[in-house]
Order: sequence, then structure tokens, then C-alpha cells
Amino acid sequence: MNVIIVGGGKVGMYLAAMLLARGDQVKLVEGQADRMPRLKRDLPEDIIIQGSGSDPVVLEAAGIRQANVVAAVTGADEVNLVVTSLARFEFNVPRVIARINNPKNAWMFTPEMGVDVALNQADVMGHLIAEEMSLGDMMTLLKLRKGQYALIEEKVHPTSVAAGKAIGDLPFPTECSLAAIIRKGELLIPHSDMKLRPADEVLAVVHSSQIAELTALLGRVQ
Repeated sequence: MNVIIVGGGKVGMYLAAMLLARGDQVKLVEGQADRMPRLKRDLPEDIIIQGSGSDPVVLEAAGIRQANVVAAVTGADEVNLVVTSLARFEFNVPRVIARINNPKNAWMFTPEMGVDVALNQADVMGHLIAEEMSLGDMMTLLKLRKGQYALIEEKVHPTSVAAGKAIGDLPFPTECSLAAIIRKGELLIPHSDMKLRPADEVLAVVHSSQIAELTALLGRVQ
């Protein structure tokens, strides 16, 4: 994967290091000269480009015409929007990701502005806190398709409808796919004849509108 990161703060530097570790091609664009010594100390010098990420000439020098992904992660929302618009409409980058610093600006980070994925830090943190405050057994591991779907983990309660029944005999939601069953630390591949046992951990991808239906199936019977 060929990735250009605009913004060499802590987020951009961490992202660059993570992508390099998994073998991606990375260029990191940063405009502040005082950040260069730290970036060059912690990252390969040949991936770092000093210049404004909102300057098309700088983006061309970074190889944006060959990029698969552009991630605008500066601390300024207005800069991130300019970068995403250039990436999408000037250079036709297939995938454009932007960081939202101020939640009040989230309404601007849309496909019309060139943004495929908008990462609203405050919103993500708020949802994570809400998930952790839940008293139930369900845990959301990952949000997919901008929140339309979720990868969830739910423990089969001893009094649940599903306990002791075969997967194929259970009325799972229509937009739900079981990914795995974890039983006593062992990962099992689900199949229709497999009977769910109390304390089984079910990993499933489910539409957000049907999470409550899945919870009712696997959770405690009220």
C-alpha cells in the first residue's frame, strides 16, 4: 500500500511507524521545521518531506499521483479539509481519510469535500466510554462501514435462548454473520450443527440496527 500522511505530530508519526512496520510504502509531509529533528530521529529520513501538505507541488513531490491512500492528520481541521479536497479532486486518490479535531466541524467532513473516512476523536472516545460503561456482556470491537455494521463479542448467558441449541436452529438477525466462537480459550469455526454452550464467546458482524436483537438471543432472559 502506498500511503501519504500529512501531519507530523504525534498521530502522524505513530501512524507512519505502524504502517512502515507492516510493510507499506509511506511518505510523511510536515510543514513545521521545528518538528524535523524529532521526526528524523524516530523515522527513516527518506520518508519525510518538509513542506505544506496543502501545497499541490509538495504533494506531487511526495508522490501523490501513485498513492493509494492519503491521511490528513494535522491538528488543524481547515488544513485537513484542503488536503482531502486536493487528494480527491485534483489527484484522484482512491482512499482519503481525515482527522477531525473539533467535533463542531464534523459536518464538513463529507464525501462532497473529498473525505471517505472522517475520524472524529471526541466521538470515538465518547462511544468507547459509553460501551465500557454498559453493564451488559456485549462488547463492540470494531465499527465498520462508518458505523453501519459492528464486530461484536457477546458471551452466551446460561439462561439465554441460545444456550444448548444448534446455531442452525437459532433465529439470528438477517444481517448478522458469525465469525468465530471462543470456547475455553479455543477458537472454533461456527457451523450450523454446533451447539452453543453457556460462557461461549460469540464473535459476529451485525448491522447496527440489529444489535439489540442479537443481544436478546444470546443474553440473559429477563
